[in-house]
Amino acid sequence: MYFSAFLERFALLLIALGVASHSALAVDITGAGATFPYPIYAKWADAYKQKTGIGLNYQSIGSGGGIKQIVSKTVDFGASDAPLKLEQLEKDGLVQFPMVMGGVVPVVNVDGVAPGQIRLTAKLLADIYLGKISKWNDRQIASANERLKLPDQAITVVHRSDGSGTTFIFTNYLAKVSAEWKDKVGNGPSVSWPAPSSSGGKGNEGVASFVQRIKGAVGYVEYAYAKQNKMTYSLLQNRDGNFVSPNDKTFQAAAASADWRNAPGFYEILTDEPGKNSWPITGATFILMHKTQADPAKAKEVLKFFEWAYKDGDAMALELDYIPMPDDVVALVQSAWKSQIKDSSGKSIW
Repeated sequence: MYFSAFLERFALLLIALGVASHSALAVDITGAGATFPYPIYAKWADAYKQKTGIGLNYQSIGSGGGIKQIVSKTVDFGASDAPLKLEQLEKDGLVQFPMVMGGVVPVVNVDGVAPGQIRLTAKLLADIYLGKISKWNDRQIASANERLKLPDQAITVVHRSDGSGTTFIFTNYLAKVSAEWKDKVGNGPSVSWPAPSSSGGKGNEGVASFVQRIKGAVGYVEYAYAKQNKMTYSLLQNRDGNFVSPNDKTFQAAAASADWRNAPGFYEILTDEPGKNSWPITGATFILMHKTQADPAKAKEVLKFFEWAYKDGDAMALELDYIPMPDDVVALVQSAWKSQIKDSSGKSIW
């Protein structure tokens, strides 16, 4: 009898220890960086917590902030829409991999113009951001939009005020399509904006908010923000000369020619891609982690989250008009995890 009671108490103790051990492991994952993928990371985080009990605390602070935080090791992973070149990855001891793809879209607040009505060419967009075109009824805009009655309304250029991967993608496109932009402004997460009438907003959220509040404004945001906020987006003329609308099909068309297998450190930029249906300002968003992990168990939990997102998160990504990474690219990424992310003794954690 006494022995039976002892066994029962011992079994309960083991169960309690097991629960405590599981609770100790169920520590939230921390990440910071790009605002571009924030809508899908938030959706994935909620679904993953319901499934596993492990949460994701992600700070949507911009790609520049994400890079700084992962380099200083204050988060488990950083996120950037501006991919780092192999030399920088090696200098900082980082590994980089693409998580999802999407589109950056011009959005406007112009009297009498509904979503998808206004057409912009590459030259028009560059000249607006250069400050060379300052009114919506400028003859160059009017000639591309003969069916629209455009108002005599001043253009306010809205851009990101923080170091931003979305800005990197946007200015990369402008530098490809405008020699003047390339020479005067260039491409980067942060640039000196030349238009005299301009305002800066923090994050995709800030730009979206500014465009919605300022009459005559034009800005650029990740498509999920335009869609969720019912913003007036423009059609954009692509490299093949066609005016296309931003959606999962046109983002997918732009992503089709990406050569991830031959991209060192997964460095791949998808702006101004060929194809009659390609959206011109498409890009991937990337995850950054340290190659040598001081806490291998925690790092493995991070990779488990991303493995789940690749495997079970596609439908959620498509709902928000992001493009999931193809299966062959996921296989390349997971191979990179195995060969590059290790504990302090050099043993792979995956």
